[in-house]
Amino acid sequence: MISFISLIILSYLTGSISGSMLIGKLRDIDIRKSGSGNAGATNALRTQGILFALPVLLIDIGKGYIAAEFFSNFSIESNDFLQSDYLFFGAAAIIGHCYPIFHNFKGGKGAGTALGAIISIYPSCIIPALFIWIFTLTITGFVGFSTILAGFTITIFSLIENLVSNLFHFNDINMFCMFVSCFILFMHRSNITRMFKGDENQFKKVMIFKNILKK
Repeated sequence: MISFISLIILSYLTGSISGSMLIGKLRDIDIRKSGSGNAGATNALRTQGILFALPVLLIDIGKGYIAAEFFSNFSIESNDFLQSDYLFFGAAAIIGHCYPIFHNFKGGKGAGTALGAIISIYPSCIIPALFIWIFTLTITGFVGFSTILAGFTITIFSLIENLVSNLFHFNDINMFCMFVSCFILFMHRSNITRMFKGDENQFKKVMIFKNILKK
């Protein structure tokens, strides 16, 4: 069995394993030298295509899920505070993805790894968050903006679920969702700046409503 602090470190190290860098090694590509320079699935898709980006995304999702779902099984500590240790492990993996020790603390923006952790911790919010992400993306073409709104959907959904259940109070899940929402917003702050300047990249091919109106 392993101590809580050791598992936090292990979760961070797991998050630090970069999907884009691993796949890039196999293809002799450093994704950080392409496109936006971000070591995440979106930049991988934009610069290298779906066959490169898909395994990157699966790795990023997988490490968040593994940290949140399985690492608490190895904890030697047991008290009221640490009953929610899996939330800390999920958060540590997300931070590790964004600031990986193996790659000079230059990683992705956390969305894929956060998705993996959320699948383990709070799966009921995945469908509404995914709906908001897809809807916003097809309207605006902005991946970063869509991801930010999807992140806040997680928090809003968790609060609404509490209200409907007549249990309106902050619990551990609410706090984790708020962390994810705010952290994703923080990691996408440069996207927001570029949006206001009119410099943000768009996936124009997925803007189906605009494309339909043009016809």
